Amino acid sequence: MAKPKDFLRLDMLAREDRNGRLFVDPGTAAFVDLSKVRLLRCGVDTVRQLYRGLIRPEIMALFEKPGAMVEFAGEIWHAGRVGRDSGYQYKLQNADLGFVLLIKNFNAKLEQIGPHLKIEVSPHAIDALSPERLQERMDYYAAAVMTHRERNQCAVHLALDLQGWTPPADLTARMHCRARANRDISGIKEIEWTMEAATYGKGQSFLFGSAGGVQLGIYNKTLQARAHDKLDYWESVWRRRDSFDAKDPENYDPTQGVWRVELRYHHSIIQQFASGSTDVKTGQAIDTDSFAAFSAHLEGLWRYGMSQFKLLARPGYFEPIWTLLREDARLICQWTPWSMRRSTSATTRPLEASRGRTWSCSWETS
Repeated sequence: MAKPKDFLRLDMLAREDRNGRLFVDPGTAAFVDLSKVRLLRCGVDTVRQLYRGLIRPEIMALFEKPGAMVEFAGEIWHAGRVGRDSGYQYKLQNADLGFVLLIKNFNAKLEQIGPHLKIEVSPHAIDALSPERLQERMDYYAAAVMTHRERNQCAVHLALDLQGWTPPADLTARMHCRARANRDISGIKEIEWTMEAATYGKGQSFLFGSAGGVQLGIYNKTLQARAHDKLDYWESVWRRRDSFDAKDPENYDPTQGVWRVELRYHHSIIQQFASGSTDVKTGQAIDTDSFAAFSAHLEGLWRYGMSQFKLLARPGYFEPIWTLLREDARLICQWTPWSMRRSTSATTRPLEASRGRTWSCSWETS
C-alpha cells in the first residue's frame, strides 16, 4: 500500500496553513473542522529502566516477611512478591516516591550476574524530575540493589491527552498497522494498564500491536483515572495550560471526557532505535542505554509511532485527527534532530539495504 497522504490544512479563513485546524479532502472537497480539539498534554507516562548485575545478599533478606514495610536506600518501602507474568519474583514499592523495583529475574540464577532489576516510574515522579535527575535516582536505587551494575536499556510509554474528540465507532476497521494484534475492549472485560487491571464499558478502550513491540492504546483517560482515584491529580496536570480567562474555550473542560492516545515501546524496540539511529547534524550513532540519554529524541519517536499506526479517513488518506496528533503534539522533553532507524542486527545498515523488520524514517527541525 502506498504511503497515505494528509488532507490539506487551512486556517479559519480558508488559507493554506500548515498549522491550520480546518482540513479539506482533496478528492471530495469536504471540510473537517478540528478547531475545538484541545491537546491538553503530551509527555512520558511510564519509564522502565532495566539493569544487569549481581544482587546484594542483604537485599533478599528484605523479602523474608512478604507484605512487610522495610527500610531501603534511606526510605520505607513495601516489600512483597509479584506474579510470574512480570518476569520477576519480588518487588519494593514506594507509592509516595513513585517507584517500583522489580527484583530477581525468574529466568536467571540468584548467585549469577543477570537481568535482575527493572525500575518502573510513575507519572508523578516523571513529572517532578528532569530526565537527568530521574536517571540519577534510578541508578542510585540500582546500585543499592546490586553490584556489577550496568544499564540494560529502557522502555517508555508516550501519551497524548485530548478533549473535543471521541474515537469513531469503526476505529478498529480503519486503523492500519503492521501488527496483526488488536483489541476493542467492549462490554465488561479486563485489560492490563501497567500493573493494574481496569474494567471499562463498551468502546472505551482500544489496543493495537503486541506487548513485545510497539503498542498503540486509545482509551478514556477520565474513566481510568477515576477508577484508580487519580482524577484530581490528572485534572491538575490538564489545567496547567489554562489561561487566566476562566471562559477561554481552550481551557480544560471538567464536564468533558479526556481521551488518551498512548504509544508503548518495549525495551527491545528502544534498543533497535538506539543501535540503528544517527544524529542528523553530526552523523554520530545514537547508542544509548538510559532514559536520560534517550529522552532528547522522544518527540521524533512519537511521530514515528503515529506514522506506523495509520487511522485512515479513506484509502490513501489519513484521518485529519491523526494528522493533527502526529504533527502538532509537542512532548514535554527536549528533542534533537535525528535519523531514526530500527536495527535488527549489530551492524547499522543503510536504508536502501534494509530488510525484514527494520523501519526507517527521519525528521529535521527547521
